[in-house]
Order: sequence, then structure tokens, then C-alpha cells
Amino acid sequence: MSGISQQRRSRQTGDAGDKYSVLLPTYNERENLPLIVWLLVKYFGESGYNYEIIIIDDGSPDGTLEVAKQLQKIYGSDKIILRPREKKLGLGTAYIHGMQHASGNFIIIMDADLSHHPKFIPEFIKKQKQDNFDIVSGTRYAGDGGVYGWDFKRKLISRGANFLSQILLRPGASDLTGSFRLYRKEVLQKLVEHCVSKGYVFQMEMIVRARQFNYSIGEVPISFVDRVYGESKLGGNEVVSFLKGLLTLFATT
Repeated sequence: MSGISQQRRSRQTGDAGDKYSVLLPTYNERENLPLIVWLLVKYFGESGYNYEIIIIDDGSPDGTLEVAKQLQKIYGSDKIILRPREKKLGLGTAYIHGMQHASGNFIIIMDADLSHHPKFIPEFIKKQKQDNFDIVSGTRYAGDGGVYGWDFKRKLISRGANFLSQILLRPGASDLTGSFRLYRKEVLQKLVEHCVSKGYVFQMEMIVRARQFNYSIGEVPISFVDRVYGESKLGGNEVVSFLKGLLTLFATT
């Protein structure tokens, strides 16, 4: 087999040369960060995949960055990469900032508040390799996926948002508002460049744009657990912004 053919086959199916860059945007996560990093190191270590964890802290006043620096000393600067920013600038720009420093050919995005368990990451990787997906998304609303720790109101808002999104946008994915996903790096770069939404609508727009560009999307059922430490960032203003964003996406896609 020629060198070019080998490179093409490797790029299509994934091989031992694959590297996974985990982007962890943080804001006031000093209690959660040590455990999420420990779990990431544990599951990557057990599965044998090459990885790095990029922490993008947006000027947390609670000392999150200081904790991150200690974690870097423990696990090494080759595994824990710190790319802080001076203030809170939003999720989309955090991904762009993180990607600029990512050396992996695959990017994993997830929350740092322990609502996304790293144990699912090997399943994401297996799913991607199995069917050569451009994106693998964690879903709370298919298979044995689920949500734990939310009250009825929060579940109702989430289910309602997802139901409305499915009717209006027909995205071809069961969980539009989730934020636990694996992307090919070049796919994420293109999607972020074309997304205009902010906040919670951003994740939804990523999937809608992926459909527009004919990217393939696989799904892995996940258990979503409400944060143990810190306050949820979902409030009334976010719900209103979500509805506005949803209608904008419906009108423009």
C-alpha cells in the first residue's frame, strides 16, 4: 500500500496515532476541577488513548486557576495545558481559544462540573472509530441515557426545549442542547466559524450546522448528573435567550 493510501486510510478509520484534546471551559469550578481531571486521567489511562486536557478558565474569582496550576504540577504540563482568559467571554470563544492550542486531531468538549462523567469517553471513541463519524454526541434522551438530580421544573424546561427544537429544526439527533461531544478537529473548527449563537443555543446550532454541512453524527447514551458543587448557570434570562435563539435558527436554517 502506498504511503498516501496509508495516510488516507488512517485518517478515515482512526489509529494509534490519534490524539484527543479535552477542552474544559471553567468558571468558579475549584471544587469540581480536581475530581474531573482525576477521572479524565483515570479513564484515558485505562483505555490507552493519547490525550491532553486544556483548561480555559475565564477569570474565576474563586481560585479555579490556582487549583488548575496545582493539577498541572501533579499530572505534568504535557497533559494539563492552561490557557486562561481575563474574564468571562462565552462558550463559543472558549472553544476557539482552546482549539488554537490543541494538538489532538479529535476534540472532546464537556462540562467541568461533574455532570458529564469521563467514563463515557472511551464509548465515544469506540463509536467514532466503528462508523467513522465526524461527531459523536452524548444523548440524555435515547437508549438508557437519562438525567439525575434535577427537579421537575428543570427536567420540564430541558425536555420542552429539546422537543421544540426537534419539531422546528429536525436535526437528526436526539439531544440538541447537550454539551458532551467528540468532534474531528477540522469539523469543530468549521462549525464554530459558522455559528452565531451564544449561551445555551450555541450547542444546538452546532448540530444544526453539522446537518447543513452533511457531517455524520453518532450518539452514545449518557447519564447526566446535576452539579454537586457550585451554582447552576441556568436561569430565567437563559430560558428567554434560548427561545429567541431557537426562533432565529428556525428562520435562518
